[in-house]
Amino acid sequence: MKFGIFYEHQLPRPWDDGEEHQLFKDALDQVELADKLGFDRVWEVEHHFLEEYSHSSAPEVFLAAASQRTTRIRLGHGIVLLPGEYNHTARVVERINTLDLLSDGRVDFGSGESSSNAELEGFGTDRETKRDQWLDHIEAAARMMVEEPFAGWDGPWLKMPPRNIVPKPHQKPHPPLWVACSQRETIKLAAQKGIGALTFAFVEAEEVRHWVAEYYATIASEECVPAGFAVNANISSVLPMMCHEDEATAIDRGIDGAHFFGYSLGHFYGFGQHRPGVTDIWAEFEENRSAFGFDRETAAQTDVELRARLAGSAASIGDGLLSLRGAIGTPEQLRNLLRQYEAAGIDEVIFVSQAGRNRHEHICESMELFAAEVMPEFAERDPDLARSKEERLAPAFEAALARRDGPRTVDPDYLIPPPAAAL
Repeated sequence: MKFGIFYEHQLPRPWDDGEEHQLFKDALDQVELADKLGFDRVWEVEHHFLEEYSHSSAPEVFLAAASQRTTRIRLGHGIVLLPGEYNHTARVVERINTLDLLSDGRVDFGSGESSSNAELEGFGTDRETKRDQWLDHIEAAARMMVEEPFAGWDGPWLKMPPRNIVPKPHQKPHPPLWVACSQRETIKLAAQKGIGALTFAFVEAEEVRHWVAEYYATIASEECVPAGFAVNANISSVLPMMCHEDEATAIDRGIDGAHFFGYSLGHFYGFGQHRPGVTDIWAEFEENRSAFGFDRETAAQTDVELRARLAGSAASIGDGLLSLRGAIGTPEQLRNLLRQYEAAGIDEVIFVSQAGRNRHEHICESMELFAAEVMPEFAERDPDLARSKEERLAPAFEAALARRDGPRTVDPDYLIPPPAAAL
């Protein structure tokens, strides 16, 4: 099992001058440290207008900066918004390919749609058609990265004549494809498209086991017709994380950030009424957190088994275990928790530490302790597990790729006409 770190670039109010600047500088320092410590990926979101919850509106810029501060950690778009009102597909591919070249082939290309009213209405994206748009655009994007020249596209949501999309990516045939998943049916869709599943719901390991089984069964079935020209069969799962030798200290440093992450997510995607530039989500969180399941006193229980039990925006208590506690605790507690996810078949756990008002120095100390005390056990097993999985699924990958159409060619007589004024 591999380990990643995840960034929304959260910035709760009140905001002081220079705080956004420091937020991004601290995040780059954390990514550089993660690279040195042996973390496998950094994932960066794309969100717009989601004040306090996410100030990551230009992930391609942040990841480009991170590419020059690191040498081995993979750079994951988790995710790029593909409906055309957000980004033209050709522009997305140009940026992905450029980053792949700058990073010597370290890019993972995650995509998705978003479902917040703030973003959908802000860009004029239709909620009813956004999934169909994604399906159309991801197929075209894969061809843009491979076909030379791109033979054009005449889909329901993208119309584009033949053009040579340059530059081409460093990785061949293209960077691994992923899609954001928050529900079980989207995970199955990811498998049908031969795409990695980025699961952004905190779920108990036993439930994860069922998701994993269905995902890999679909990969191995005739339902799998890849969107890309390579199959990326992996499932990643997100958890809050803060590691310290003293459990109470880990909780004190990390639980408010984890709970604010869940509350602010719910604010924009569920229950919140938002006035741009006015609403103070942090103040509302402090006042209402317990009513939405984020009770600090309950979360601060010590000497408990850690399990993620959440599948939504509010925490629930079961068998004395707090769902949004996630991976907040001692190295031994985190080892026991992560063994559950490894046994369930999760390929990567992605940690959210930059959340709420979690402090930069605490995040760095937590990563260092995790890398020293927890990561080595899993890193030792990972190569053999990954190789065994690759060998087991190789026939399924070959069969799936045989079901999709290969790269197309352009009519040799096709010409881009000159401007009418030049005629």
